[in-house]
Amino acid sequence: QVQLVESGGGLVQAGGSLRLSCAAFGNTFSILGWGRQAPGSQRELVASIDVAGNTKYVDSVKGRFTISRVNAKNTVDLQMNSLNPEDTAVYYCYAERTVQNYWGQGTQVTVSS
Repeated sequence: QVQLVESGGGLVQAGGSLRLSCAAFGNTFSILGWGRQAPGSQRELVASIDVAGNTKYVDSVKGRFTISRVNAKNTVDLQMNSLNPEDTAVYYCYAERTVQNYWGQGTQVTVSS
């Protein structure tokens, strides 16, 4: 049974930083990532990383967010810097293996102005 356990959300002022962590259990995954969903918006995958360490980011977070993973521990982190109120959302850990993908329960990130 696959389980993704997230931690690290919270409240931060604009310009601040937060680090999200996720531990994946139950399998190994070719791609790990982080998505987010703001109220009234669709969930989007904002950052992902494969087993070789290749990363992808959506334009809105490039240069501010950094994703990393430790394959031996099946963990993925998201370092978020220069946060702004538009980054406020529930952040979800994401894992992909062949044709299956999984989402965690989510952790709230709130950026105050």
